[in-house]
Amino acid sequence: MTFDIAVSLLSVLGVLALLATNRLPADLIMMAALAMLLLTGVVSPAQALSGFANPGLMTVAALYVVAAALRDTGAIYWLAHRLLGQPSTLGRALGRVVMPTALLSAFLNNTTVVAMMIPAVQEWAQRLKLSPSRLLLPLSYAAILGGTCTLIGTSTNLVVDGLVQKNGLPAFGIFDIAWVGVPLLLVCGAYLVLIGHRMLPARDGLMEQLENAREYRVEMNVAPKSPLAGRSIREAGLRNLVHGYLTEIERGEHLYTAVSPDMSLAEGDRLVFIGAPECARELQRINGLVPAGGVHKLKLRNHQRCLVEVVLGREFPGVGKTVRDSAFRTHYQAAILSVNRHGERLSGKVGDIVLRVGDTLLLETGLAFVEQYRYRRDFMLVSPLHDSAPPDFRKAPLAVSILVGMVLVNVLGWVSVLESVLIACGLLLGTRCVTANRARMMVSVNLPVLVVIGASFALGEGMSGSGAAQWLVGGLFSQLDASPWLALVAVYLITVLVTELVTNNAAAVLIFPLALSIAEMAGVSPMPFIVAVMFAASASFMTPLGYQTNMMVMGPGGYRLADYLRLGIPMSVLAALVSLSIIPLIWPFNP
Repeated sequence: MTFDIAVSLLSVLGVLALLATNRLPADLIMMAALAMLLLTGVVSPAQALSGFANPGLMTVAALYVVAAALRDTGAIYWLAHRLLGQPSTLGRALGRVVMPTALLSAFLNNTTVVAMMIPAVQEWAQRLKLSPSRLLLPLSYAAILGGTCTLIGTSTNLVVDGLVQKNGLPAFGIFDIAWVGVPLLLVCGAYLVLIGHRMLPARDGLMEQLENAREYRVEMNVAPKSPLAGRSIREAGLRNLVHGYLTEIERGEHLYTAVSPDMSLAEGDRLVFIGAPECARELQRINGLVPAGGVHKLKLRNHQRCLVEVVLGREFPGVGKTVRDSAFRTHYQAAILSVNRHGERLSGKVGDIVLRVGDTLLLETGLAFVEQYRYRRDFMLVSPLHDSAPPDFRKAPLAVSILVGMVLVNVLGWVSVLESVLIACGLLLGTRCVTANRARMMVSVNLPVLVVIGASFALGEGMSGSGAAQWLVGGLFSQLDASPWLALVAVYLITVLVTELVTNNAAAVLIFPLALSIAEMAGVSPMPFIVAVMFAASASFMTPLGYQTNMMVMGPGGYRLADYLRLGIPMSVLAALVSLSIIPLIWPFNP
């Protein structure tokens, strides 16, 4: 064992140990390992930084911009409601969860899809009188399975494809891995729908109950030419909101307080909702509803608006005046949506409420409001609601068309995956489906993920360049050279073990050089081993650590580690059987 091999192995072991403890940020751990390899001379500066110029990494970064455009135009919410439909039983609900989620995840980032679907699934649970724990973990698994069907379905596939190209092997097409991914989705999806949900307990999530949260009265209007006009309250998706409920409808001079779910909506209806602060954000994402508080008079574009909570201070000039007399909108360029006093909502029209010190106001205003008034004495507290800009539904069809075109030009072989994604980003920015500031923000918010991916390439360089990968292969796999299939099984199982303890991208990059060395030692094609790493790194079903979507549903579903093991172990076994049975048929050992 040489010095370089020892340093490389210690770096990898240290990374695995620290990532498993979850005590330090993953990007900090990976950058520390990169620095160690660079300072000890195991890798050169060019090798250490090569991952940050990898096509797979750049594709992942660009896809965040595409996802931002789909969110800002409301296309992602429109697709969710259209695909999910109105199921009436648990079995049908699971089928509607698994297949649409998998379809979206095949072409969008898994994390974005799951973040979008969690509120919709919680709404389903309320409508069907089911615990969300019966649906949310299958939601995460469906997103993982869908991501394995295409090259752009998950960042892991793109990272592995980048490594493949770097090693002089032919790049994957967007649907090449569908030969394994689609059967995997069908088999494991059937398990989730028919058997898996019975293995999950009915457990309450961590969502605050409405009676324990600050409640507001939020008023929305049915916009002119709204797609909700003529539809019933149930059909419009207003029957069971996640963060609030519909309490009355004003139509002309008539006030309907006992609102039936079958009552039809009409243009100009004023709908009154009671709920938590997030209720306003939830209502903004329903195409056809607009705030009734004069927000349109602010002359702000959708991407410039956000929701903010403020607490009135003693020096607020409007204390003792009504909202209307205080000219709040004129002075602060903000519209008051609702007022909360001593933890209780205030009824009546917002304009008639007399403001007092300590009142909590829910505002819709511009993005600059928070920085402008955070330290002013007008307000004792200024707290923005994150991700609260209302979608611009008018551009949703255009954003979806660009997404479809992005996939088609790559399928037809006209451009590479990276080129198609960059073209889509340019079109989305040029048509104002997403702004430049929003695109920058999305990339910066996800910068830790990109740093982990980029820095992990340095570990792969260290493992291969130092000879550590070959040293491990010679010691651990010397007995498997006569059986390439057993070596393939070993690579798959080791990758699954590592991905359950660390992130899926890190697992793929760490095991990739081992896979190449094993194929070289066995004298066979490296492609089946590479594909095995790709699928095994995504097959994270047994712990919440290996895949971000598993962690995202843990709180809302009230899950414990035992729940992941109970449902995930059979899933992992099925995934291994399907993958290892098909991979050698599509990518033979001796092409």
